[in-house]
Order: sequence, then C-alpha cells, then structure tokens
Amino acid sequence: MNLIEEFNGAGFALRNGRRPSYLTGNDAPLWRINPWSSSMHLSRWRAAHPGSAPPKSGALMATARLVTLALGLSAAAHSVAAQAGEGDIAIALDEREVRFAGITTTKPDREQLDVELSLPGTVAIPPQQLRIVAAPASGLIESMLIASDEAVKGGEPVAHLRSMEIVEAQRQFLASLSDEALAADRLRRIQMLVEARATPERELRAAETAATNAKAHLDERRQILALMELSPTEIENLQSSRKILPSVTVHAPVGGMVVKRHVSPGARVDAAAPLYTIAKLEPLWVSIQVPASRLPAISVGDAVDLPAYGAKGRIIRVARTIDAQTQSASAIAEIDTNGAAVRPGLATTVTVRLNQGPDPQWSVPAASVVRHRDRSWVFVKAREGFIARPVQVIAESPSRTSIRADLAADDEVADRGIISLLAELALADKN
Repeated sequence: MNLIEEFNGAGFALRNGRRPSYLTGNDAPLWRINPWSSSMHLSRWRAAHPGSAPPKSGALMATARLVTLALGLSAAAHSVAAQAGEGDIAIALDEREVRFAGITTTKPDREQLDVELSLPGTVAIPPQQLRIVAAPASGLIESMLIASDEAVKGGEPVAHLRSMEIVEAQRQFLASLSDEALAADRLRRIQMLVEARATPERELRAAETAATNAKAHLDERRQILALMELSPTEIENLQSSRKILPSVTVHAPVGGMVVKRHVSPGARVDAAAPLYTIAKLEPLWVSIQVPASRLPAISVGDAVDLPAYGAKGRIIRVARTIDAQTQSASAIAEIDTNGAAVRPGLATTVTVRLNQGPDPQWSVPAASVVRHRDRSWVFVKAREGFIARPVQVIAESPSRTSIRADLAADDEVADRGIISLLAELALADKN
C-alpha cells in the first residue's frame, strides 16, 4: 500500500467512526506540534526552498496528522498480519471497535474422543460377487428349477431349455465327425499309394492338410456343444449313439444365493438372455450418502457400524463426484453381515467414526463458524484485532460445531458480533 492509499484508508476509518488507539493517550501531543517552533526547522526549509515563504503551520499540521494516522493504521495491520499463518487473513481492529461491534470471544474445547457421524446408507451386493446365469442358446424355457432367495451350489441344475439351435449344433457336430473320419481314411489311402510310388507326394500334402482341417473343425464343434451346456458325457453319448437331444440342462456356474429370477417357464429367450442372478452375500457393501460439506472429514479406512444390526466394517472408497440434485456423494464401506442380520437392499443409519487427523479437534459454538468462499472460517483473537482462519468442519449440532484446525488451548475465538467480522473478512479478502 502506498502513502496515498494509506491516507485514504485512514480517512475511511475516521469517516466510519473509527478512532485508532494510536490517536489517544501519549500520542495526543503529536497533533499540537508547531512545525516552526524550532529555528533549525525554519532555516532548513528556507535553504531547501530559496525565495519561497514557508507554508502556514495549519497546513503542515494537517499533513502531519495524515502521516501519523496512516503510519498508525499501517503499523496495526502489519502487527496482525505478522501473527497470521499460511491461509489466514488478518483483520485489524482496536478495542473500541471490538466493543462497538459487540464482539465477544470464548476459548475452544479440545475434543479427546473420535467424532461420530450418523448418515443414511443402503446395503448393496459388491458387483464382483454377482454372477448371471444366461441362456446358452435361443429357445423355450421348459422349467425353472430354482426359486428366488434360494441357495444353490456350483454345477447344480437350474433350468431346462428346448432349442432348435442346440439341435442344429448337434447335427453339425455329427457332420464334422463324419468329415473328419473321411479325411483320415483318405489320408491313409494316399500314404499307401505314395509308399508304392503310385501317386505324387503333392497328393499326400493335400490329404494331410484336409485331415488337419477336418479335425480342427470337429474340435470347434465339440467346444460349441460344451458352451451350449452339453456335458462331456452327453457329447460322448451323442458321438457314439448319434442320437440328438432336443433340450439341454442349464447349470449354475457358481454357488451362492439366487437374488433374482429373470424369466418364467414357457418364456422364449434369446441366446445369452439372463435367467438368474446369483450372488455371494458375504461381505456386503453399504453406500453411505455424505453431504458435500462433510466429505473432507471422511477418509478411506474410517470405521463404520450399523447400530441396529451389529455389523461393522470400514470405508474402502469415497466418490470424487457430487450429485447435482442432492449435493451429496457416496462413500462405500465393506461390512460383515453379522450372521445374515444385514441383507441387500436394506436402508439403515450408518455410524462413521472419524479418525483424528494431524490437526487437533476442537468444539466451538455453532455461531463461531462462518462460510466464505466455499470454506469454513473462525475468527481468532490477536493482539491488534482478529485472524480469520480456515477450518475443517467435522460435525455440527444446534449449539456446538466440531472442527479440525490449527488452534491452541489459550486461543480465543469470536462467538458474537460475527456479522461485523464477516464483513471485514470479505473486505480484506477483496483487497
């Protein structure tokens, strides 16, 4: 700030009824000094300004007053700024201004125990524990062998499917089986002719290639039948008896609980259409809805529990995006089921126990915390005014607010007259 700006600031303070402490008491004689009371002063001015008359004492006194006022304001501001830390904003106020604004202070209370947050949550199944039982081919569902909410074992039959695609796949397998046998027989005859020098060797190379291709095609058809849920025993029976099966049995790929049945008997389905959803129900996830203002307090590893069901766990992921409508984000916690007491789809209250961070945790009056520039602030008493210090809000109640901040036990924070301090903060931040 240059000298003219300091003069303007001093004038602003005086016009608004402020009277800095340096204008009272022992400083009062400075305003009654006669600049020409000393002959030394007069002779020096005449030497510097030959041929000019010295200005009247009133003008010099006014200048001296402005200089003294500006220097006093600057000194007060620098005194408060020296006490401010990184991210803090200094607010210079004298005792008279503090009393005039009705500002009072109180000491923060140190919190020794971890703070708990109660937030809404919904129990869900982790996506990696879900498996879909799909139709191996298009066709008609003859029967569904398992009901919803019924436990199944891996490999257990769950449905019967009648399908013309499966019939066609078996027919093509039998045709490939005949082609492979024919190619192998032709290769043997060509080998005998080549040994008898009755045919050129190029015929042998062509026969070998045809036999290899026929065998590969047969293997391909065998794999297709396996993908269509035909067991190795059924494929061997088909190969030996050449009897085509009109339907196939669908088996559960894994063990678990059937959480959804997608179709009913008699329904026509396409290939890969879902029939069942099977899930493993241990452990489970809880999707916790965290307000945006509470997100800084939530971190991965925080302990959670469901008080109504006795289940416990820890937060494993915190979302990086905010829902535009609810202004909240999801925190995912992995929990145990406490003997199946917790079930998917349950809406419940989740208690999050927050870990202590590097900064100590304090409890202050709810009125002491204000919002400015999308951050939370408290006003800490300093020697020449207040320091606006950013804080992290942990929990709130109608009367008290838990914060995490760089405070000391003997610090004092403002609890009344906050509007005046907030206005000064906005002005100091703007400048």
